[in-house]
Amino acid sequence: MHMERYLRLIAGFFILLSLLLYVVHSKWWLLFTAFVGLNLLQSAFTNWCPMMTFLKYLGVKSCEEEAQKRQ
Repeated sequence: MHMERYLRLIAGFFILLSLLLYVVHSKWWLLFTAFVGLNLLQSAFTNWCPMMTFLKYLGVKSCEEEAQKRQ
């Protein structure tokens, strides 16, 4: 799997987790949902988010890097 898929997977998981925690624990978990949403929004304009740095550290390749490797 490449970085872009991991990012969507992790963002979706965090959103669903925070909504579950909102339902069973506290309304303040919606702030975490908003944080994830804002990160997704800014990454659409900058092509960077904090999770990308972490995934690169773990050695996950982006779509572009995998495409170059195949050529």
